[in-house]
Amino acid sequence: MSLRVIGINHKTAPVAIREKVAFSPDGLTETLSQIKNDIESNHKENEVIILSTCNRTEIYTYSNYTEEQILNWLSKQQGLDSQSLKEYIYNHANDEAIKHVMRVASGLDSMVLGEPQIFGQLKGALKTASEKKTAGTTLKRLMQHAFSTAKKVRTQTGIGTNPVSVAFAAVNLAKQIFSNLDNKTALLIGAGETIELVGKHLSNANIGKVIIANRSVEKATQLANDFNGLGITLQDIGDYLPDADIVISSTAAPMPIIGKGTVEAALKKRKHKPIFMVDIAVPRDIEEEVGELDDIYLYTVDDLQSVIEDNMKSRQEAATQGEEMIAEEVENFMGWMRAQDQMSLIKSYRDKINTIQDETLEKALKLLRNGSTADEALSFLAHTLTNKLAHDATVAMNKAAHSGDHKLLEASNKILNLSTVESQNQMIDKENNKQ
Repeated sequence: MSLRVIGINHKTAPVAIREKVAFSPDGLTETLSQIKNDIESNHKENEVIILSTCNRTEIYTYSNYTEEQILNWLSKQQGLDSQSLKEYIYNHANDEAIKHVMRVASGLDSMVLGEPQIFGQLKGALKTASEKKTAGTTLKRLMQHAFSTAKKVRTQTGIGTNPVSVAFAAVNLAKQIFSNLDNKTALLIGAGETIELVGKHLSNANIGKVIIANRSVEKATQLANDFNGLGITLQDIGDYLPDADIVISSTAAPMPIIGKGTVEAALKKRKHKPIFMVDIAVPRDIEEEVGELDDIYLYTVDDLQSVIEDNMKSRQEAATQGEEMIAEEVENFMGWMRAQDQMSLIKSYRDKINTIQDETLEKALKLLRNGSTADEALSFLAHTLTNKLAHDATVAMNKAAHSGDHKLLEASNKILNLSTVESQNQMIDKENNKQ
């Protein structure tokens, strides 16, 4: 059994590849249900968690699965050729896998260094896997350790001091293009954390009007109320697009929501006043061809990278501190895993002691039943229990003393909390002098 992370992210693959690998919420739930059935049928000890966001899709496993098996499974799930996907995939095992998960949770592996959204997304991935019973003791423990490490990094360094995120970068770019937003209208598509954060940044920038479109008009209206805006359905986008100077979209839709024809019609009604559009979604919400239109400034999450880099300098020192914390926490978790590997040995030792205790106590009780006094029974119990518990260790140390096995005697000293190594060496010398 080993820990493994197989994944693809913004560093290893462009958005055109990432969107093919991404799982929709419904697709993820269905996939985990299939994994659960497979685990119950064949490999009950295996554990799986899947994280899928706009910037990454990662599979965390504690299992006997090889890299090739996981890659083939992922390719089959998404209808892709495993060989063509292989060049974009990264594979981390054991301590490197632990380090990667902690870096992801802390925002140190994000496009926006230190961004907090990934923390909630990772917790959501754990929750979904737990509900589907594909996350077991080891992966749950790993995630909890990663969460506590991320909190430590965030509170003890300056990694989260500046409001740098994809949402912030998108709004910051809009401000650079329009300079003044107080007479502009923003159409936000989606109602998740990213869109909520975009709305907050726009509100702080004194945006003139906010329209939020979502599959659920109730949810859209609820979020829009926070910004004195208007909530509409996805079907209404075509009617309101001509009013929009800024369009920022982030949904989990499997197909584009805004097509080239819809945008062309909107531009005609606007008399070709420019529209600034940011497509944060993976798969994309806005058809790629929209970017070919005059008077349209279309950016994807990858295009925001240069904007984000300008806001990253103050976080670099904090990130270095965070990496040092993570290195320490990786070793702590590896220690926990090593301890789990030896639990069977510890259990065997405890079982042996309990057996000796039960047998000796039964003999002492039998003495009482046969007329011995309480003092005689207690003396037998203490003497016999002491001899039996000390027997194996005494024999082993006696052999080590005769053979000059210093390492075993040093280990005995640590395990049994006995005399110093120097006194043990004297024991060896004494035995040698007798010979």
